[in-house]
Amino acid sequence: MAIIFGLQLLAIVIVCLMGFYNVAPLSAVLVLIVIISVLSWFAARRQWAPVSRLAQAVSDWDEHSSGLDGWRPDQLPRRTDADVATLASSLYGFANRIAGYNQRERNFTRDASHELRSPLTVIKMSADMLADDASLGDFGQRSVQRIKRSTREMEALVEALLILARESDNGLTEEDFVVNDVIRHELPDVMEMLEGRPIHLELEEPARFVLHGSPRVFAVLCWQLIRNACQQAEGGTVVVTVMPGVVTVSHRGEAVPSHGANRHGFELAIAQRISERFHWPLELQTREGRRHVARIRFPESTPAPV
Repeated sequence: MAIIFGLQLLAIVIVCLMGFYNVAPLSAVLVLIVIISVLSWFAARRQWAPVSRLAQAVSDWDEHSSGLDGWRPDQLPRRTDADVATLASSLYGFANRIAGYNQRERNFTRDASHELRSPLTVIKMSADMLADDASLGDFGQRSVQRIKRSTREMEALVEALLILARESDNGLTEEDFVVNDVIRHELPDVMEMLEGRPIHLELEEPARFVLHGSPRVFAVLCWQLIRNACQQAEGGTVVVTVMPGVVTVSHRGEAVPSHGANRHGFELAIAQRISERFHWPLELQTREGRRHVARIRFPESTPAPV
């Protein structure tokens, strides 16, 4: 490009000198300047053509495949500009890494979904059978209940991690759903998790609203916030409140003493990542007595029909 514009400048200077010294008439000088400019434009366009084709290839690129096979270093023309060759080679390597990452992500979510859920199902079935065994004493029943509670928590954790692992393809069905109905549907499982602990769960519904998205993602997010509230509580009541466009999870009762502050954090980290991923702002507050309040806002919610 520098050579093209340098030659153009030199030719225009020569033509102007010819006109200045009356070697050529003014009309001829103007015609020559136009011809030189047009030829320079065609030459520059020809040199820029590989960059334009590369930009178009990147624009049409599908992240699930390399999509830049025509720009492999060994397939570029021999006279390709060095900068264009370097750019094409870098983009080709980047596209292949992205395609490999997407393939590993799909393999992981598929395998993990099967390999993690299947043992949990077996554990749940075995725990249910043990719970029906009349020969078990009180200690055995308490142990079975702890197994069932831990299994349910593990299921919620696996579900949350699989949702977060699907970066490029959510694999989730989106629909319009009433958040109150989803929360009420999840309450029995949450109460089962709290069995044996002096913690009660309440649902307050001053409002009802509809949200467009994945009900499973919403349920997992509420699960994590409720688990976090239960981890911070020695007793009392965990309250889930549904307000217009807002869901609040708070604790009423005895809070965890200061030496138990490390009993939470992982659930909140997962909840924050889900809220950032699906653009549902999460606000955390600490009130008197070290009682924590989690508030989720849904900007695109609509009131539920009566």
